[in-house]
Amino acid sequence: MTEQIKAYVRMEERYEGLCLIFGDNPNLKSQVLETIEEVKSETGMKPMVFENISNDDHGKDAFYIEFNDDVQRDAGDFFERVLSRLHLVCSE
Repeated sequence: MTEQIKAYVRMEERYEGLCLIFGDNPNLKSQVLETIEEVKSETGMKPMVFENISNDDHGKDAFYIEFNDDVQRDAGDFFERVLSRLHLVCSE
């Protein structure tokens, strides 16, 4: 079975979040982090980025990208760039 990155978006009023699950694959982890940093540099946007490492199930290791108080919904462009570069389609 080929490991892959899984993406999930969560939106609420004035909040947008993107979860990128990379499992326990260090190559996928590096690819995700590099992509996030490239898009941050390109756009000048500074979302909160959290790494979640599961001690119980490394298949759920992930990065969370969050925008709070996103009144103008600018996060959408950021997420689209990240998803496009990682060749991903988001699940709801």
